[in-house]
Amino acid sequence: MTTRLLLPRGLRFPNSKPLLLRLPLTRTLQTFSSPLKSPLRISAEVSDALATNRPVVALETTIYTHGALGDDLNVVLEDIIRSKGAVPAVCGVLAGVPTVGLTSAEVDRMVREGARKVSRRDLAYLVGMGMAGNKIHGGTTISGTMLLARLAGIRVFGTGGLGGVHRGGEVSLDISADLTELGRTRVAVISSGCKGFLDIPRTLEYLETQGAVVSTFADGRQGDVDFPAFWARESGTKSPFVVKDEKQAAAMILAQEQLGVESGLHFANPIPEQYAIPKAEIEIAIGTALREADEKGITGSANTPYILTRIRALTQERSVTANVHLVKSNVERAANVAVEFSKLLGYPATVRPESVHSIQAPASIPNERAVEQSKLKDEDNHTVDVLVAGSVALDLSCDYAGGVSSGGTKAVSPSLHTSNPSFISQSVGGVGHNVALAAHKVSEEGKVRLCSMIGDDIAGSTIISSIAAEGLDTSYIRKLGHEYPSTRTAQYVAVNDVHKNLVMAMADMAIFSQHSFPTYWDSAVAAARPKWLVVDANWSGPDLHAWISSGRRHGAHIAFEPVSAAKSERLFAPPARDSPPRLGIYPHTGIDLATPNQFELAAMYAAAARNEYLEYPGWFDIIDAFGMRGARDRFVRLTSPDMTDQGIPIQSVQLLPYIPTIITKMGANGALLTSLMPTDDPRLKDPNEARYILARAQNNHPAVGGIYMRLYPAVESVKDVVSVNGVGDTFLGVLVAGLAQGGKLEELVDLAQRAAVLSLRSGESVSAEVGGLRGEVRAGGRLC
Repeated sequence: MTTRLLLPRGLRFPNSKPLLLRLPLTRTLQTFSSPLKSPLRISAEVSDALATNRPVVALETTIYTHGALGDDLNVVLEDIIRSKGAVPAVCGVLAGVPTVGLTSAEVDRMVREGARKVSRRDLAYLVGMGMAGNKIHGGTTISGTMLLARLAGIRVFGTGGLGGVHRGGEVSLDISADLTELGRTRVAVISSGCKGFLDIPRTLEYLETQGAVVSTFADGRQGDVDFPAFWARESGTKSPFVVKDEKQAAAMILAQEQLGVESGLHFANPIPEQYAIPKAEIEIAIGTALREADEKGITGSANTPYILTRIRALTQERSVTANVHLVKSNVERAANVAVEFSKLLGYPATVRPESVHSIQAPASIPNERAVEQSKLKDEDNHTVDVLVAGSVALDLSCDYAGGVSSGGTKAVSPSLHTSNPSFISQSVGGVGHNVALAAHKVSEEGKVRLCSMIGDDIAGSTIISSIAAEGLDTSYIRKLGHEYPSTRTAQYVAVNDVHKNLVMAMADMAIFSQHSFPTYWDSAVAAARPKWLVVDANWSGPDLHAWISSGRRHGAHIAFEPVSAAKSERLFAPPARDSPPRLGIYPHTGIDLATPNQFELAAMYAAAARNEYLEYPGWFDIIDAFGMRGARDRFVRLTSPDMTDQGIPIQSVQLLPYIPTIITKMGANGALLTSLMPTDDPRLKDPNEARYILARAQNNHPAVGGIYMRLYPAVESVKDVVSVNGVGDTFLGVLVAGLAQGGKLEELVDLAQRAAVLSLRSGESVSAEVGGLRGEVRAGGRLC
C-alpha cells in the first residue's frame, strides 16, 4: 500500500512533492486516516506568517512562568523580534490547550494563576486533563517548546541557555530532556550554550550521539572558537562547528530541511562581551555553589535552582543582569536567522511582491527605542495623520428611469422578475475608502492612507486607477492573486426608485471576512505610524481586534466605524472562556472613538449585554462611580424625551467604559456626543461647559471625573437630497482628520456635519466640495 505523508503546514518548498512511503498493510490505514483533530491552537498572526513563509521565532514560556528576569520580559522579547521584521510565537499550554502564539495577556494570566513546567513527557498529561475538564496552565521548557514549534511548522527558536549533562551525570544519568529533543525534533535552537556548572564536554558528546548539529557564531573571531558557557563567552571546550553569520545558519537549516534529517540544530550565541562574566571569575562562584550543594545533599530537581540562587548571590546579581542581556541577544539573533531563512525560501522580510500592489512597507517594524533613535522628519514620529483600515468596493448605482405600471399609472419603483430601464453609474466606494477620501480632501498631501484588499480582476484594476486619480496613496492596497481561493474585489449594487430612494441593495464583501493577514497589517501600521487608525467593521471579529491591537501597539488613537447594525456587533464578540473582554476597560481601552448611527448603537449595546460585557467587574467600577439612578430627567434635559425613550443616552453611557467617546449620528436630528472625562479634564471646572456635564464621579474615582453629553442639532435642514451614500463616512473622515491636526472634538462636530451635508447634496459618496473645508479643519473647526 502507498500512503501520502504530507509535511506539516509551513514546511513545504517550491516544487516539492508529497513524500511516498511504503508501509505494511497491518495497522497502517487506521493510523493515517484517523479523524482525530489536533488540539494544537495556532494564533491567526502566526498561522498567517507560516502560510506565507514569513519569518517566525518561537519563544518558550518557562522563562516567564518560572523565571526571575522581570515581569515585562515577554513584551520586550516580542518587540525585539518584531523590530527585525519577524513574528513572535510564544508557546505554552493555556488552560489545557497547547498554544502557539500566546498573547501578552494570556502569558500574564499564566504567570498570575500559576503554571506547571512542561517538557515533552508532560504535554499529553496537561492536554488530557484539559479535555477532562481540569484546565491546567503549562510553561513549556526548551523541549516542550521545540515540540510545539515543530507541530506548528516553526523552524527557529530563541531562548536563554540549553540544558545539559550534569556533573556526575555518567552515574546519576541526570541529563536534560533538551538534549534528546534536539536529537529527534527538527528545530533550530539559538541559546548561549549550557550553564557553566554543567558538564559541557559530556553535553557536547551526548549531542553528537543524538545526531544534533552544534555550531557557535564566530562573532568576527577566526579559526576555532569555544562553545560558550552561558555567563562566560568561553568554556575551554572547542565548538564542533563554527558559523560566520545568520546567512550561514539559515543555509544549514534549509539543508537540514531538504535532506529530511529529523534531528535539530543548536546555534550557540556567545553573550555580548560587555555583559559577560570572565570565565575565571564565574568558575569560582560555580565551584562554591556546587560544593555547598554537595555538602547539603541538594540533588535532583532542587539542585539547579539552589545553584542558580547561590551564583546570583556570589556574583552580586551580575549573573541576573548577564542572563537578561544574553536572552535578548539570543532572541535578536534568532529573529535575524529567521529572516535570512525566509529569504532563502524566496520571500522578502516584508511581504510578497506578487500579492501586494506597490507595497512600500519597510523590511523591519521599528520598536520604540529604534523610533526614538531614528532621524525622522516628523517631530512626533508619525509618518501619516490618518490610516484607514477598511473596505474598498466598486459601487454600481441603478436608478430606475420610470415607466408605466400595469394599471396605466406612472411607475415609481422597478418591476420584479423583469428587466427595467435605468441609469447606471459606476464609482469607487466602500466605507474605508470613503472615510479615507474625506480625510484626504481636508488634509495635507500624503497624510492619509488606505489599507485594504482587492482581487486580481477588472473591478480591482478599476479601483486602483480611480484611487490614484483621487490622489490617495495606493501602496497599502493589497491585491490577492489567484493563489488565494475565492478572491473577488468587493462590489456593491444599489437599485433605486425614480426618486433615488433605495429599493434594494446587494453587497459582496466576502474578501474582507474570508482572508486574514494580520502580520501584513501590523507591518502597514508600523510603517505608517499614524496618529489615528480608523477601522471599519467589514473585517471579521478576530481581524477587527487584530487591527485594534496593532494600532495600540504602535501608538495610534483608534476610531471605529460600525458600518451596519449587524456588523457593528463584531466589536463585542464573546470573550474567551475565563478571560476578560478583549476590549480594555477605561482608561486602558482598545478604542478611543466610535461613530455609530442610532441603530448601530442599539446593536452594539445589545451585543455587549448579550456577551456579558456589562457584567464585568471593571465595567461596574466605572458605571457605579456616577450614581446614575434616576437619570431620566438629566437625559431629557440634555437630549429630548423621544431620544431618551429610544434609549440612546443610556446605551451610550453604558458603552463608555469600553468606548470612552461615542458620537451617535441621527441624521436630521443631529449628533449626540457622549464621552468620559478624565479626572484632570479642564471642562470639569469650566462654567461654560457645566450645562453639558451629565454626571460627576463620586468617591474620588482614580480614573474618571465625569460624563460629558452634548446634543448637536443638525446644521441645516436639507431638502435637495441627492444621495445618502457616504454621508456618515464623510462625517467620520473629516472629524478624524481634524483631530489628527490638533482640533478639539467639541469644535469639530458641526464642521463634520457640514461636510456630511455637502455629500448629501452630491451624487458622489464624498463630495468634491468637501476639500473647501480644509482651512477650517486646519483651524480646528473654530471658524465654523
